[in-house]
Amino acid sequence: MIAGLFRRADRRRRTIQSLHRAIGEAARRPGLYTALGVPDTVEGRFEALSLHVILVLRRLSQLPPPAADVAQDLVNSVFLQLDSSLRESGIGDFGVPKRMKKLGSAFYGRAEGYDAALDAGDATALTAALARNTLGLDAPEAAAGLARYVVASDAALARSDLDGLIGLGPTFPPPHTFAAPPAGPEGATTRTVP
Repeated sequence: MIAGLFRRADRRRRTIQSLHRAIGEAARRPGLYTALGVPDTVEGRFEALSLHVILVLRRLSQLPPPAADVAQDLVNSVFLQLDSSLRESGIGDFGVPKRMKKLGSAFYGRAEGYDAALDAGDATALTAALARNTLGLDAPEAAAGLARYVVASDAALARSDLDGLIGLGPTFPPPHTFAAPPAGPEGATTRTVP
């Protein structure tokens, strides 16, 4: 299936759009915002999208060709959409390149930081980076649930081959399952059984 994928431009475009759409849907799951603390703002949605794209790119970087082509097309698709969104929001033609440069710098900086923390298995660094970048907080403990979600997502994606990523879409666990249980009396934790 993959061998023929990149021979036809129209099929290639539809495949990347489908992958981009699946990642966008994962980044808009309510549990990210209600249970894991991602701010439901324009910035928070950018951070959630970036995080999910970064996780998929991370997996694509581990797969054989044409995964690198898929990754580049995905990045192009994401940034074309961001450019279009900025223009639709009323930012003038002169302001868009400056904003895009800032978004690109933020995206690649986060990718480098998240990759390094995941590669090293450094939960402390990952949690601190997610708190600072995604939640906009200087309180790493606030991102503990989000960090668990990222680690679990990375593990789920590691089980996907290129056909699976493109055909079925990337697999992300339900975000709400990574929320910290509420504290009960005297610091005890309570747990509800579904």
